[in-house]
Amino acid sequence: MANANLLAIFVAAAAGFLVGGIWYGPLFGKAWMAEHGFTEESLKNANMLKIYGLTFAFSVLSAVFLGHLLAHFGTTARTTMMISTGVALGFIVPAIGTNYLFSRKSGRLFAIDAGYWILFYAAMGTVFVLLGV
Repeated sequence: MANANLLAIFVAAAAGFLVGGIWYGPLFGKAWMAEHGFTEESLKNANMLKIYGLTFAFSVLSAVFLGHLLAHFGTTARTTMMISTGVALGFIVPAIGTNYLFSRKSGRLFAIDAGYWILFYAAMGTVFVLLGV
């Protein structure tokens, strides 16, 4: 895996996961719920262990591939952050934007979710800068 730092990968995944907890909790949780038509009551029936477990697994998968990419190129702090946020801006945001256009989701929901993904990858990039790739 191009000598990627496994500790940094797991800490980066945790950092992205934490960003999600803050972003979809106190910051934009109520707005996100309103855009989806969810209520507190409707969310009580969800399998939260499955949702959070798989979400963390996807965070680890994202961190593995980002760590591998960064390790392959031997980046500096600046390029690590450029690549990390560039992945979100160049791949993730356009992909969800396309999906939201065809599913006719609101621009407000797009902004909430796109902002999250940019911060998610920026948080992971920051961890890779601090702990090394």
